[in-house]
Amino acid sequence: MKKIFEIAKINPLFQGIALVDFEHMLNCLSTRTAMYRKGDMILLSGGCVNFVGLILSGSVKIIREDVSGNATILAKLTVSEIFGEVFACAEILHSTVTVQAVEDTEVLFIDYSRIIMSCTSACNFHTQLIKNMLKLVARKNIMLNQKLEILSKRTTRDKLLCFFDFQRGAAKEFTVPFNREEMASYLCVDRSAMSNELCKMRDDGLLKFNRNQFEIM
Repeated sequence: MKKIFEIAKINPLFQGIALVDFEHMLNCLSTRTAMYRKGDMILLSGGCVNFVGLILSGSVKIIREDVSGNATILAKLTVSEIFGEVFACAEILHSTVTVQAVEDTEVLFIDYSRIIMSCTSACNFHTQLIKNMLKLVARKNIMLNQKLEILSKRTTRDKLLCFFDFQRGAAKEFTVPFNREEMASYLCVDRSAMSNELCKMRDDGLLKFNRNQFEIM
């Protein structure tokens, strides 16, 4: 239980929740855990969404497919991050995205209705959870706006520069959460063209990189 708490407390959803209340909270929220192997589908597009998933180990990627079956990576989530909260909060019954395990992954599932509705015991943590959920949804909206800004750029270089700007914050050196194929999918560009553009940017003295480690010059 303490191990789960140490992971959960990092996520803003559980901000302000004390360890002494945590076990009772998990019981009250009807939580369950599940293990997935690399490549397993945790949630399929069109599937029912009435939960919030907290990643306890491993990582997942959020994928959207078009009518032709072309997949685009919307996000990659790692330990202590959550998924499903936007659909559940908006009362969208069926997911418009697929969630896939990038590696062996363990997920804690939380009944969303138990988060937003106070139970008969009037648990103190419910008010805090509702406040935290509102903050989470607002932050997710900011992330989506950032993605829209990146995709609005006309050239591959401009998309890369905008993406790196969001990733690095105020730091010169930073790590992106994607490999080359995933990053190309996230940016909606051709992988070979993106790799060529990265090399040109390096030759132009704009950046240095080694795998997914980057430094803005």
